[in-house]
Amino acid sequence: MSKGILIVDDAAFMRMMIKDVLSKNGFEVIGEADNGAKAVEKFKELQPVLTIMDITMPEVDGIQAVKEIKKIDPNAKVIMCSAMGQQAMVIEAIQAGAKDFIVKPFQADRVIEAVKKVIG
Repeated sequence: MSKGILIVDDAAFMRMMIKDVLSKNGFEVIGEADNGAKAVEKFKELQPVLTIMDITMPEVDGIQAVKEIKKIDPNAKVIMCSAMGQQAMVIEAIQAGAKDFIVKPFQADRVIEAVKKVIG
């Protein structure tokens, strides 16, 4: 099975950090997007096994993007991450279809733990 992962974050350095953590642990990053609208396009194009998505982004936020992705593929696996560890955000992300939630600044092992839990 492909381990292709799509990373979505408006901050380039965050995408780079996540990509670095994943690559060092044997996961392949097949695409990146810097907002929710691009995330939905990339999801359609690449069909990743997992999407790691920031919540707070310009144009289309992560929660709206998850809802769009779930319309395309109800079985899509998404892990949300955000600097805002607010309970309401976490609940909204999970209700939108996210499988897990990572709070920034994250620990590398927490990212890998979440990825392994979600994609097995």
